[in-house]
Amino acid sequence: MVELALSCSTLSSSFPLRNSLLKPTPRPRTRTRYPLSVMAALSDDPIREWILTEGKATQITRICPIGGGCINQASRYDTDSGSFFVNVNRNIGPSMFEGEAIGLSAMYATKSIRVPRPFKVGPLPTGGSFIIMEFIEFGSSRGNQSDLGRKLAEMHKAAKSDKGFGFDVDNTIGSTPQINTWSSDWIEFFAEHRLGYQLKLALEAYGDSDMFGKGQRLMKNMQPLFEGSVLEPCLLHGDLWSGNISSDKNGDPVILDPACYYGHNEAEFGMSWCAGFGGSFYDSYFKVMPKQPGFEKRRDLYMLYHYLNHYNLFGYGYRSSAMSIIDDYLRMLKV
Repeated sequence: MVELALSCSTLSSSFPLRNSLLKPTPRPRTRTRYPLSVMAALSDDPIREWILTEGKATQITRICPIGGGCINQASRYDTDSGSFFVNVNRNIGPSMFEGEAIGLSAMYATKSIRVPRPFKVGPLPTGGSFIIMEFIEFGSSRGNQSDLGRKLAEMHKAAKSDKGFGFDVDNTIGSTPQINTWSSDWIEFFAEHRLGYQLKLALEAYGDSDMFGKGQRLMKNMQPLFEGSVLEPCLLHGDLWSGNISSDKNGDPVILDPACYYGHNEAEFGMSWCAGFGGSFYDSYFKVMPKQPGFEKRRDLYMLYHYLNHYNLFGYGYRSSAMSIIDDYLRMLKV
């Protein structure tokens, strides 16, 4: 089950509450006419305004913080029409959550693996932004690895793009901008908008000219790593690590917090160093999406993107892992 913080806040007397151990009395599904003073209060809180209007609730019974995030503040809103998951960022505008919502909607539309359905994104009056989405009651484990592999492959197989590689909007990987400008060439896209962008950030932040120079050499000489592979633009979650993988109360896999784009399906495994994918995961995945020649040679290349991002987000501790991958590829490619 989702672990909730011990202290749960409730609303002021303007919104009637009931003992949380009692079931709310059923109410008819009619639009509530609030006094003007209440409507003024709602306008100052767009989250409550949406829940109590378009969310079809007549009262919010409890608000509980949910732990686990390092960038956003997550909460569960319990109401008489069900529960909602709300993520808030006090510093970043709606564009970050808009990108997440578009990605969630795209994955949701595939009807393959379960993702929370997004409902509303908007700005906060005091600055920052919020997203409201479906609340999914989690199970007691991360679910079955075999099911996760199969359903993820079904999503990759179901959602292709005729625009090429990229996405309709830029989004974020953690809090790092992720550039998704469309390209017809996967190798060019991955080199420029994934590795190249991260290398440039590292150069600007740390003056890491050694890594930048070697990374540029790798980018210009990656072509042999893709010989014999089929490069189709599949819808990717984009940030699939253990913290973004769970299961619902029925044990079915759930994936969260995406950084979606259309890319080579193998790029989905770039966070496998902290995702815990086992043999049963890959066996089930490759039954739906067959393994391509050279998969093992490319695996570290896709990990490199995320090591570089961690270097830029969290500091020097990730530099050695990224540099080791770059050096290994330069030796392999003899460049």
